[in-house]
Amino acid sequence: MSPTFRALRIRNYRLYALGGVVSNTGTWMQRVAQDWLVLTLHHGSAAEASTALGITTALQFLPILLLSPYAGLVADRMPKRQLLQLTQAWMGTTALVLAVLALTGVVEPWMVFALAFSFGAGAAFDAPARQSFVSEMVGADDLANAVSLNSASFNLGRMVGPALSGFLIALLGSGVRATGVVIALNGLSYLAVISALRLMRAGELSPVERAPRGKRMIREGVRYVRNRQDLMMILFAAFFAGTFGMNFQMTSALMATQVFDKGSGEYGLLGTTLAVGSLTAALLGARRAARPRPHWVILAGLAFGTVEIILGLMPTYLTFALLTPLLGLSLLTMLNAANTTVQLSVDPAMRGRVMALYMMVVMGGTPFGAPIVGWVGATFGARWTLIGGGAMSLLGILLAVALFGASTSPLRWRRGAVVETQSDPALAA
Repeated sequence: MSPTFRALRIRNYRLYALGGVVSNTGTWMQRVAQDWLVLTLHHGSAAEASTALGITTALQFLPILLLSPYAGLVADRMPKRQLLQLTQAWMGTTALVLAVLALTGVVEPWMVFALAFSFGAGAAFDAPARQSFVSEMVGADDLANAVSLNSASFNLGRMVGPALSGFLIALLGSGVRATGVVIALNGLSYLAVISALRLMRAGELSPVERAPRGKRMIREGVRYVRNRQDLMMILFAAFFAGTFGMNFQMTSALMATQVFDKGSGEYGLLGTTLAVGSLTAALLGARRAARPRPHWVILAGLAFGTVEIILGLMPTYLTFALLTPLLGLSLLTMLNAANTTVQLSVDPAMRGRVMALYMMVVMGGTPFGAPIVGWVGATFGARWTLIGGGAMSLLGILLAVALFGASTSPLRWRRGAVVETQSDPALAA
């Protein structure tokens, strides 16, 4: 088997990856449909549409900020395979409720807001369990490859989902009920992951010993990260990129409709062009045998911020679309390096809590960043959502290096982790 896909030789991971492709495609279909639904409900007012998109995005990610520390503890305390079936069922049910409301024509903006928050609550518990479950399906030697293949699956869905969503919405008349059909398809797509989890062979999994029940377990996870300067640098850089730079679903909607005067089909296509670059980065990461190094997080993050600023200056829809693959390439390279470095360098008993903190800073900042970006779009125009987001990403990444980079020696950077704190013998080899 090609080294790019070597983790797929493991049956349990193969099932997981197949279910992930189906579910990820549905998730990206809903993201486009949900944003289009918000735009449709606020048709005629650019300022209200920008603000509503920001609120929707913020509410969807707010639970990650509020619940991630506790969700990480649950992931360390509960069998992850069982937990993932529950979270996937929760998110699928939430999607189906929104679909029914849209199909019946009774949906109101506040309903979208409430269900976005509910969906985010499920995602808050799903993310750390899903991230740390990978190490239970594959060994340490295949973990970096599996993480990259997860990203490839996610971005294959991102490549297919938005284009398919835009096509279906346009085909069905671009109205509220059209978005309901697409959202319903996503609700059903979660059955693929649930089925994959149920079909796995439990004897071939390598579950980590559950963390013992005790006091201050969440605080223990925070203290563990705080004492790791290499992790602090990665998390600080990821926070700024996630909070201000990773709002592309909203910024592309504003650029497509307000700057380039395009419809749902062209908007959906932008998600696909972004995913071309992201998928390329994921496959390149899967092919590399070497473990990623922390400096890749910084270098790729600087490239991401720079490309985002340039993207905001593009004069036409065509030039904008042609540049988006570079944005996806740089962003995914940064996130893959960050994700894998964090997973490979932490104590296995702490992995759920650390990955929860990682997801909290990457995605949990969106409740703050999305309304700000939406306000910037409403006040200064859609282009400034990208220019400002890229500038803030650059500033935060440079600040991360200034605050924590000096504490991370060149030797540790070459190894990609702080070896002295690595307690997993399999990873220390």
